Amino acid sequence: MIPLVRFDAVSLAYGDQKILVDADLAIEPGERVCLIGRNGAGKSSTLKLISGAVDPDDGTVERRSRLRLSVLEQTLADASDQSVRDFVSAGLADQLERIARYEALSAEPDPGKATLRELETFEREIVAGGGWNIDSQIESIASQLDLPLSQRMNELSGGWRRRVALGRALVSNPELLLLDEPTNHLDLSAIEWLEDQIIRYPGAVVFVTHDRSLVERVATRIVDIDRGHIRSWPGGYRHYLRYKAQAETDEDRENREFDKKLAEEEAWIRRGIKAREHRNEGRVRALYKMRDERARRVARARAARIHINESAELSGRKVIEVHRVTHGFGGKPLVRDFSLCVMRGDRIGIIGNNGIGKSTLLKLLLGELAPDSGTVKLGTNLEIAYFDQLRRELDTTKTVAELIGEGRDYISIYGRKKHVIAYLTDFLFTAKRARTRISALSGGERNRVILAKLFTRSANLLVLDEPTNDLDVETLEALEARLREYGATLIVVSHDRHFLDAVCTSTLVFEADGVIKKYAGGYSDWTRQRRELAIGDSEQSRSSKQTGQRRRRKAAAAPGKLTYRLQRELDELPKRIAELERRVAELQTAVNAPEFYRRAHDEVRNELAELATAERALEDAVNRWAELEEQV
Repeated sequence: MIPLVRFDAVSLAYGDQKILVDADLAIEPGERVCLIGRNGAGKSSTLKLISGAVDPDDGTVERRSRLRLSVLEQTLADASDQSVRDFVSAGLADQLERIARYEALSAEPDPGKATLRELETFEREIVAGGGWNIDSQIESIASQLDLPLSQRMNELSGGWRRRVALGRALVSNPELLLLDEPTNHLDLSAIEWLEDQIIRYPGAVVFVTHDRSLVERVATRIVDIDRGHIRSWPGGYRHYLRYKAQAETDEDRENREFDKKLAEEEAWIRRGIKAREHRNEGRVRALYKMRDERARRVARARAARIHINESAELSGRKVIEVHRVTHGFGGKPLVRDFSLCVMRGDRIGIIGNNGIGKSTLLKLLLGELAPDSGTVKLGTNLEIAYFDQLRRELDTTKTVAELIGEGRDYISIYGRKKHVIAYLTDFLFTAKRARTRISALSGGERNRVILAKLFTRSANLLVLDEPTNDLDVETLEALEARLREYGATLIVVSHDRHFLDAVCTSTLVFEADGVIKKYAGGYSDWTRQRRELAIGDSEQSRSSKQTGQRRRRKAAAAPGKLTYRLQRELDELPKRIAELERRVAELQTAVNAPEFYRRAHDEVRNELAELATAERALEDAVNRWAELEEQV
């Protein structure tokens, strides 16, 4: 099968920063490939190389002839006066050009063989791209995505504009779809909807995201960009972590062996200078080559190290006590008859769609907002560090170091002095970047600054409102690891499902009519109970929810009674689930064996791919069983 896109020894650099070095890559039809790497590693640049927006410095990028390709940019679509219909139709510019060219060739009075062949080619491309009826294509994609074609872009929320931009990328039915941070500005319902869209999409998809749950569910292959080099591994995020850890272990072992050999050769040549004039010239040349190779070695970037200044003082045993609180704006209660007791050491996650009232709930819990009815009592000896408050107070005229140090060169961490620059390197800021003004930083860098500032404060109640936005995966994992060790009380709002599972011991979930319920465990524990989120003011939440409800109504053959075919399917599912569970257990045992990664690369890759397929099949079977049981 001919790849859609192939890199052959591609190199790309911006100034002194090497993005790719002699990189090889192939994108096959039907693949769903996730690009992973640190901030600045070159993920977005690689997407631009694939699309042709950027040319390589060296090497070649080959694309299949007449490849239909669309891009969803990371930046949000402008809130312009343009209608949604016009914005989406811009995605059909190439299709319109093909149709115009076809009609011009068709009008020739005496077309030759070459013209007839060109007409056949254009006809195939026009059919593959959706046909001649442009309005029909726009209406079709609008129906699939529930797009409001008559509205203006400046009338839509950020989440809706993201959804419309996806419609523009999909309307031409591309063979290759490139998505740069597609979950930005989307809430939980919309993210789950997007996952379903990507999984069902028949073409190839290459995407960049920090949402590890989306990677695990959607990706069939992961491409890791590390120090200018590309490594590709099959499967989802969990398999990637295994591969990556093994690759780093192998790299460290090979480096140690190389350095030992180099030291021996250096000792040999020093002895040779004293002992004899004529040395083995081949061995000398090999030594020079080893020196060059060692000089070209690029060390792995240091991992993020996050410190939290926990207060030396314990809070009272009861941290926050809420009794029958109701609160709302404009007559509609966001919170209705809510009671809660937060105990010292609790780690609570808050789950809900955009516009549902999560930030309002935090302000109620912290006493920043008085409830319409009910009471909120804060415990004794509380020292609160509130992430969202720092975001609101961020002074963009200061440098990173000035903001963190508050004019001082040293800060106190765990009672010890630490230089501000050294502290910021733990949050992945170089010395040069630490002296940059806040106004020049990216969204992810600003979030890291806020976290760095927040964690210098002594606190025994940590409140984080969407701390994971725009953070790279390594920083997210470092933050998760530190928060799991955090001994005081934590309340966190996030749309990052993996983060909620890793950090929280209980969740508060916004359900219908302002009802908030508490559940044990993280996001996955809640979803296993097959609950639904309430619809917020976020328009994409409402549309996603309505789409899901229509799909469920359509799927239900007859409430209370299944057809013969569905009943037979339900009866057979337990046996299939048991078989899949056995197969998954066998494959996991094989993969976890110490000698597994010593086998041939193709064997390792195929077995991991089989495990990923079996795990997805098991998840689908369990979900289908639950769906049919629900109908009964």
